[in-house]
Amino acid sequence: MPRPGLPKMIATDLDGTLVRSDDTVSAYTHATLDQVRAAGIPVIGATGRGPRLAELTRNDIRAADYLVLANGGCVVDLTDPQAGPVVLRDERLDGHVLAEIVAALEAEVGPLTVLVEALDKPGAPLWGDHDPAWRYPEMLEVRTRDEAFAGRVIKGFARAVDHDADALLAAARRIVPPTVATVTQTGLGFIEILPPGVDKATGLAVVAQVLGVDPAEVLVFGDMPNDLPMFEWAGWGRVAVENAHPTVRALADEITLSNDEDGVAVYLDRLLSR
Repeated sequence: MPRPGLPKMIATDLDGTLVRSDDTVSAYTHATLDQVRAAGIPVIGATGRGPRLAELTRNDIRAADYLVLANGGCVVDLTDPQAGPVVLRDERLDGHVLAEIVAALEAEVGPLTVLVEALDKPGAPLWGDHDPAWRYPEMLEVRTRDEAFAGRVIKGFARAVDHDADALLAAARRIVPPTVATVTQTGLGFIEILPPGVDKATGLAVVAQVLGVDPAEVLVFGDMPNDLPMFEWAGWGRVAVENAHPTVRALADEITLSNDEDGVAVYLDRLLSR
């Protein structure tokens, strides 16, 4: 269970956790996060979104002092408005390694739809296969795999017609050693393939080191399997929203209301008031 008193750092996932199903964040949630910062507790947004979506992310969690992007592969310091964002971590995966992973997966599960996130400039598209299941077609540029895998990438996405994301993730974890790549899923129907050693826990560890905060003093909120590493890492408290994936609910110390009911803000409001 969460410890008495207040944590020294709070990190929350965005999509499905802080952000509602209509892609908005309530005024109540923004105001509550402002109160957290006013209490002297740093707020960190920890998301699967890549750095190309940094501005959108900053708008969704305006109180954030740091952003952990791309599931931990990119960490950005926002504490000095004059200096602007400072990148503290930027991990990439070699395209040829991603190609080998995809080939091994296809040998096991059959054909995959594959997308690559290679660019970090604002609004940059993903590259890869057309897939009607991808929710953001306006931000996708169809390219051959040779083109998509030509350089270093932030992460790859893969979907199999005959496997849901959980089943494909299980297969990927059997096939892909953690020393080669990290694999996870965020609720988009695709698995994500990341550089080895990259997850939300290692991203948050960068921030915690800068702040001098022990993981035992960190409170986290999440909803999907990509949040599990930070749930295992944080020691003050792990809170799942009501709509969370079963694996996240199982690891949580507490369950708050759903994202559509501002569950993170309701929990924090009560925490600050007790």
